[in-house]
Amino acid sequence: MRTRVSRRIFLGAAGAAAATRAQTRFRPNDTIRLGLIGCGARGRTLLIPRFLALGGVQFAAVCDVNSKHLAEGQKRAGEKAAAYKDYRKLLEDKSIDAVIIATNQQWHVLPTIAACQAGKDVYLEKPLGNSIGEGPYAMRAARKYNRIVQAGTQQRSQWHYREAVDLIRAGKLGEISEVRVWDYENYWPGPGSPPDCPPPPELDWDFYVGPSPYRAYNPNIYYNYGYDWFRVSGAGHQVAWGVHHFDIVLWAMGANWPAKVFATGGKFAFEDNWDYPNTFEAVAQFGPSPVAKRGFLLQYTMRVGGRRETRAHGKCFIGTEASMVLDRAGYTIVKEVRRGQKLTSTGALVNPEEHTPAKDDHLYHFELFLRNLRDRKQPEANLETCHHATALGHLMNISWETGRAIRWDGANQRVIGDEAADALVFRPYRKPWRLEV
Repeated sequence: MRTRVSRRIFLGAAGAAAATRAQTRFRPNDTIRLGLIGCGARGRTLLIPRFLALGGVQFAAVCDVNSKHLAEGQKRAGEKAAAYKDYRKLLEDKSIDAVIIATNQQWHVLPTIAACQAGKDVYLEKPLGNSIGEGPYAMRAARKYNRIVQAGTQQRSQWHYREAVDLIRAGKLGEISEVRVWDYENYWPGPGSPPDCPPPPELDWDFYVGPSPYRAYNPNIYYNYGYDWFRVSGAGHQVAWGVHHFDIVLWAMGANWPAKVFATGGKFAFEDNWDYPNTFEAVAQFGPSPVAKRGFLLQYTMRVGGRRETRAHGKCFIGTEASMVLDRAGYTIVKEVRRGQKLTSTGALVNPEEHTPAKDDHLYHFELFLRNLRDRKQPEANLETCHHATALGHLMNISWETGRAIRWDGANQRVIGDEAADALVFRPYRKPWRLEV
């Protein structure tokens, strides 16, 4: 039997996005002191330089369980930045105003809760946890301690996504019956299946595993983005990449929870020792929403054995008046062809000249976080929206693991009529780590 996320915890957390403004802590010219938890590639090569480029910030400390990553992160953050292996030591620094959490996802929720308890605001990379059951605890902590917590779902801050969502919600595509989402990569010939082995000396493997059930070190977990594919640190592209897509789909459709989810997948692309499929298909059924009065289907496809399409990570909203293909390069609207009509046009790219791919859209998302800190304003990319998007990918995994369709009760955060599937909603924490708010 799984650890139950009580209705009280979930409902108490669900209002986090609407939490009242905290007392103002910053004057306009105050320097915001940041701490970075996680000095991997994203932390040290993207987050540190982008935040520093915005100005008005200083990195007071960095943290990582890999001593080489830690040293490199400290070098990039500046000579005045302290360095810690244990994030709890970093959080003891009362001069730090906010932390950026850029760890693998088994370490997303516990540091978020601890940071909120320490009176610090949080920028949390997606997804929200390694299981559905973790999310409400982070949401509750943000609300209880009245912290600003922004999720790393940066597509919400990109102008063309916002414009596309506005068009969809205004009914420009008509009634939508289906949304197709895809993630395609070519990882051929694949990582193979190397044996478990001792971890490199610079890595504290036990600390890295953290609250996940312990497993031996394997080079495929820690290198070449392998962490997405093992339960100890990830949940497949359907969660790691899917959260970006699902966040936009749920936002555009005005939907929260699916009623039913079914998924299947397997090792069809190449040999690997991953815990998750390298080829994956899922369908989620949603009830009525503002632009889908009869409900709609979300179809998700993931493969890493061939990229083929030029738009390799995207989504298509299919409506009665038009369809829209939307990704990070822009969006294309194709008018619907009625039965008996001749196809005279394949549609046109909407305002393609207004979106420049070279623009750093991450930068604006980070800028919004700092602005929200100064204004004490809760972000649109909050933990509640991230929880919904994260949970959808996890529900797909639960269906794949059980081999059955999943009926979901979002209000109570449980699988209906299937105890085995419901037990997978929360992954038990390895002692001594505990979820407490």
